[in-house]
Amino acid sequence: MEKKASRVAYGETLLELGKENPDIVVLDADLSGSTKTALFAKEFPDRFFNMGIAEQSMITTAAGLATVGKIPFASSFAIFATGRAWEMVRQAVCLGNKNVKIVATHAGLTVGEDGATHQALEDMALTRVLPHLTVIVPADYFETKAAIRFAADYIGPVYVRLPRSATPVIFDESVEFQHGKARILRKGMDISIFACGVMVAEALNAAELLKNVGINAEIINISTLKPLDTETIVQSVSKTGNALTVEEHNIIGGLGSAVAETLSENHPAPLRRMGVIEKFGRSGKAGDLLKAYGLTAEDIAKETVSFLKP
Repeated sequence: MEKKASRVAYGETLLELGKENPDIVVLDADLSGSTKTALFAKEFPDRFFNMGIAEQSMITTAAGLATVGKIPFASSFAIFATGRAWEMVRQAVCLGNKNVKIVATHAGLTVGEDGATHQALEDMALTRVLPHLTVIVPADYFETKAAIRFAADYIGPVYVRLPRSATPVIFDESVEFQHGKARILRKGMDISIFACGVMVAEALNAAELLKNVGINAEIINISTLKPLDTETIVQSVSKTGNALTVEEHNIIGGLGSAVAETLSENHPAPLRRMGVIEKFGRSGKAGDLLKAYGLTAEDIAKETVSFLKP
């Protein structure tokens, strides 16, 4: 598969939106080269605000700009946008239901060499708990472009989680982002595998490996973690009878927890969660880290076989 970086899709789409809508403004925490908001800054310097290494101020300023009718996009690394600034996201943005778009890059293990301090493995838990906040985890470059356009049009606070590294391209430019809707990418009868972000490509590859051992896996892209598409989750598991979740995040509070909550309340079924278990990240190349933490396609296939054929 061709690989392209989702954060590049963000920067490119932000630039397009800036040309279309003069109310869009962008804030960054001195990381515009990494988050790719520098593309917007070069074209619209009067609508770009480098807030320095001060994510708390960035978020509260964004809330103020939203109050006077602007559409602010605020960006930093995920660990800082959600961890360092969490209280401000809660108090200044979500409590008042402000029209702020927080687009965080460098999420998850695949940040790579930056190591544990910069690998946000808790951000989905921190964001999905907040009232009013939509939480989006696009699967690839083109779904990111569609999600950013959705965020610009949507009235209300949005958190978009993006990785650092280039990832396989799954969709094409025609893909549409549907708020609160999961997307079945591969139909199957034996198990429902739910994935988000960079793990969607790994899940699709795992399905091909599983086909070789007689297991027909259904692959579901959960690009909107909140609001969660409970209907699609329940329908899929009602058919397959088994569920497995895969995320580049702590298994507590993220996708696995969300699916577990849904199934326990609506359709109890056997469930296995794959993700980071009671660990922080560590330095290394993105691919090596996925191997080290058991999150490759081969790991997903092996876990599925163990789950279905103990």
